[in-house]
Amino acid sequence: MVTITVDAILERALSGYDLLPEEAVVLLKQNDQSAVAAIRATADKLRQRQAGDTVTYIINRNINFTNICEQHCSFCAFRRDEGEEGAYWLDWAHILEKATDAVQRGATEICMQGGLNPQAKVNGKSLPYYLKVVEKIKQEFPQLHLHAFSPQEVQFIAREDALQYADVIIAFQDAGVDSMPGTAAEVLDDQVRRILCPEKINTTTWLEIVSTAHRLGLYTTSTMLSGHIETPEQQIKHLEKLRSLQQTAIHRDYPARITEFILLPFVGKEAPKPLRRRVGHDQPILGDALLLTAVARIFLGNWIPNHQPSWVKLGLAGATEALLWGCNDIGGTLMEEHITTMAGAQGGTNMEVETLQAAITSIGRPYQQRDTLYQTVGL
Repeated sequence: MVTITVDAILERALSGYDLLPEEAVVLLKQNDQSAVAAIRATADKLRQRQAGDTVTYIINRNINFTNICEQHCSFCAFRRDEGEEGAYWLDWAHILEKATDAVQRGATEICMQGGLNPQAKVNGKSLPYYLKVVEKIKQEFPQLHLHAFSPQEVQFIAREDALQYADVIIAFQDAGVDSMPGTAAEVLDDQVRRILCPEKINTTTWLEIVSTAHRLGLYTTSTMLSGHIETPEQQIKHLEKLRSLQQTAIHRDYPARITEFILLPFVGKEAPKPLRRRVGHDQPILGDALLLTAVARIFLGNWIPNHQPSWVKLGLAGATEALLWGCNDIGGTLMEEHITTMAGAQGGTNMEVETLQAAITSIGRPYQQRDTLYQTVGL
């Protein structure tokens, strides 16, 4: 068997070829510092070529409208049962108050997701509840981009109301949802999902819902929860599925596609004990996250040019470092963040625009505000 060298793989990537999955696995398994440095340099060069030198950011607000959830994912410290201490479910006035505050602070986007609350219904149906949330915000602030409801929430509503996924997505669009977060992906490998999130949608369903969104004209993001029980091979399988999804949207000329890839390193400080013991660390291992960031850029960049780290999970210093490993975007201000913070993350929940700009300037790169679909704002 001929062993392919790191240099040869990186040379292929720089020549514009898509890496084979087995080549990407070779890169991910490197621990020699000179090989890792070469991978970083290649990712940085491809980032410059595919996305330019300007680092973008968005002014947005997270609204996690409830943490009451019927599911029990093994990594989640956010969910609560109804009536349990710390359980909450925001009323309409609260949601509008948060949206109003976001607009006053310059937000162009509201990102909205929540637990799967079987009580969240209007006249016994789930979909009208979600549509009412959207309409409340859009009636008041039609200019806000609503980045809302993950593939998992689409499946939950479809199941509760006996609807097709496309019915739910079309209803969202008609009500004013502008794009869909590509969350609930965790790792797109059913062996991992059986341990990590056994009650969540399976890989095929996640891919089907995201592809349906693209076909119907709803843009999505894409994510990966990394650094827990998954192997390098499973990480690359996940990236391969995302790349294939984007290729489908492009080759079939769908009106929408994936706008960005966001790596979400696992934070386990407050995660349920069995998974914490198995993973063996409470905070992300920065070196692992950075290598995966670089390999993701090399593997996906021809098809998904925008890559973003998570300052909530890595801290601002870690996220700034990721800009040297293939990322071209530093994410959003968020204004509040509960899911990762309740897991014990140390990155904080709010970032001032000036803080993000200063972080970008510190590595000698220019910055630019963008909207959710990566159009320039404020020029």
